[in-house]
This record gives sequence, structure tokens and C-alpha cells, in this order.
Amino acid sequence: MKFHEFGDKDFPPILLIHGGGSSWWNYLRQARILSEKYRVILPTLNGHGEECQLNYVSTEDSAQEILNYVRQNYDGKLFAIGGVSLGGQIAMELLSLDSEIAEKAIIDGSICIPQPRLAKISIFLVSLFGKLMFSQFSCKLQLGIMNKFYPKLAYPDEIKNYYMEDMSRTPIKTLVTIYRTYMGCYKLKSGISASKAQVLYIYGEKELNGVKESARLFQKMHPDTILYEAKGYNHGYLSAYLPQEWLTLVVPFLENND
Repeated sequence: MKFHEFGDKDFPPILLIHGGGSSWWNYLRQARILSEKYRVILPTLNGHGEECQLNYVSTEDSAQEILNYVRQNYDGKLFAIGGVSLGGQIAMELLSLDSEIAEKAIIDGSICIPQPRLAKISIFLVSLFGKLMFSQFSCKLQLGIMNKFYPKLAYPDEIKNYYMEDMSRTPIKTLVTIYRTYMGCYKLKSGISASKAQVLYIYGEKELNGVKESARLFQKMHPDTILYEAKGYNHGYLSAYLPQEWLTLVVPFLENND
């Protein structure tokens, strides 16, 4: 696992974890702005991007590797931790593993209730069509569609270049493992109730019911949680496509000391 870091080493550290099939640049635009006040850490999960040669194992394995890094480099303490989709689930696991790892947490569009049927369907589809879906041609086509029909969500050129490079080299084995572990198996651990972090849990209005049910379960097990429904949006839109809207929501949450 590789860690990209921004901002002064003496600033409060924030760690943000990308979603499955993406990479560290998922939060690059947010990191550049937050780095004026925070030390921002963006990991590249195993099996993704420049770490595509490493095997992705599971949510628990990823969380333990990040926890080891935080303990070795930041005395086991972060100001905030966050993630989108798979990254948010890894953040949940970190909060469960260490009740004092962070003061704040931001989770976006993550599940913590197993969806085995959906996992089986996703594994079937990606096993059959994954090489086509994540080919250079398909990635270029997807970017073109975003530019033409969804300009509000379109990536700037720098992120487009990272997207084209990293998406097409993501191993199908990584995606299959993610669907099996993130979607099919992961359950929120009871240790989450002991976490001392205040949590902002974001989900899109158009998310699958499993995401909304997960948000409600998380709040039930960890009452110091604010639920935020992003009206009109689908899975992970604020984190992945709308960094300014994400910052407008998240920065006041980070700065609120109540």
C-alpha cells in the first residue's frame, strides 16, 4: 500500500480512502485545498493503481495495514478519517479496531450490511465483461459521456489522465475480491459503539437501499453520527465528482468543536 501526503507535517492529519476500482486521486482535489490547514494522507489500496500488482485481500486486511501505518508515522492518532464506498467501509473498520484513532470521520455511500445476492450478480458480470468494461476504449468512452451529458460531474484533465491510466490496469481479480468481501461479507463490528469519533455519514438520495439501511444501522450502533442525504445524487457523487460540494459540507463538520 502506498501513501501520498500533502500539507505541513505539523498540521492535524486527515486520511481519506478511495473507493474500489479507483485510486488515491479520488480525493486529490479535496486534498490540495485541505492541505492549507491539514496534513492529508491518501493511500492507494493494494490491487489498485500503482499497487495493482499486489493482491487486494479484504476490508479488514486493508484497515489493519492502514492502522499499522498510522501507528508508525502518526503515533496512532489522526484528526479525521474518511472514505467513499469501499474506502468508507475501511474507515468504519478502523474506527472499530481503535476507538481513539480519530476525532472525526466522514463516510460516503458505504455499506455495512452484507448484500450477498447483489455481490453474486456483480461478480458474474465483472468476470464476464470486466476486461471490456475497464478497457482503455471503455474508459475513454465513459469520460466522453460525462463531458457531453454530465459536465457538472466531469473530471479535470489531470484526473482524467490518472483515471485512464489506473482504471484500465485494475486486475479483474481485485474487483471480484472487492465484490465478495465489501459487498457480500462485511458486517459492522460491535466495536464501533466504543468509537469516540463524531461521524458524518453521507449517502445519495438515489443510492441503493442497502446503503441507506447501512447508514441507519451505523447511527443506531454509533449514535454520535450525523446522517446527510445528498439530494438528487447517486453513489459517491460528492466524494468522487463534486469536490467543492463535499468541502462545503465537510469543512464546517471538521471545524465544529461541539
